[in-house]
Amino acid sequence: MLKIALCQLPVNPNKQDNLKQAAIMLEEASAAGAQLAVLPEMFNCPYDIHCFRDYAEVIPAGETTKALSKLARSNGLFLVGGSIPELVDELLYNTSIVFNPQGEIIAKHRKAHLFDVCVKNGIKFMESEVLSPGDSVTLFETPWGKFGLEICYDIRFPELTRKMAKEGALLVIVPAAFNLTTGPAHWELLFRSRALDNQIFMLGTSPARNPQASYIAYGHSIAVNPWGQVIAKLDERPGTLIADLDFNEIEEVREAIPILKQRRENLY
Repeated sequence: MLKIALCQLPVNPNKQDNLKQAAIMLEEASAAGAQLAVLPEMFNCPYDIHCFRDYAEVIPAGETTKALSKLARSNGLFLVGGSIPELVDELLYNTSIVFNPQGEIIAKHRKAHLFDVCVKNGIKFMESEVLSPGDSVTLFETPWGKFGLEICYDIRFPELTRKMAKEGALLVIVPAAFNLTTGPAHWELLFRSRALDNQIFMLGTSPARNPQASYIAYGHSIAVNPWGQVIAKLDERPGTLIADLDFNEIEEVREAIPILKQRRENLY
């Protein structure tokens, strides 16, 4: 059994305020017995392509990485540090860092699929104007088994989650920031679909909704089980979602409906 905490924190233009809020929520998560905590996508800066370069940091030397390492260690948590803008030479990436309870970096994922969309009467956003895509599938080992890591738009590409499941991931964690166009339409649907398709647990952590932001996050951080059921979900307000994941459920579901064993790899 793994107790998780999804920290749906409010993000504002002050990086230090965001780090202080993360610290408060991670301390609350630890006090509630969480063993793994997840922060949202771009939790230390506004989700705005015009802000990313100003807030970007070098990993692991940057302020945010050092702060998260200390928070993982002081709270005894496996910590998925949402994501932050990472600076590598002149390139920018949307990057998530994972820490163990000793504060050591055990994984790093750069968002592989950049959010370039233009929805009629909805949202237009072009991450590729400032960000570069990552080029790796990210898995990491824990005492509970192997976990996978994606960032937001990555979840829309089912091949990525399937590859992780085939390589042994029991859980895929997704720091994300869907918006008021895509969130109501697709947020829950995508997390339930990826969980159901692969018979794994899926977690999604969003920033809380800020109506004054240039990009308004949907919120609704979510945990889904291998049967495709939502086991816990927040609304749009700040909060910490606590849930227990029983990984024995994966084998029960896969024995009942053995879709992974029944795949016709000779056909597809």
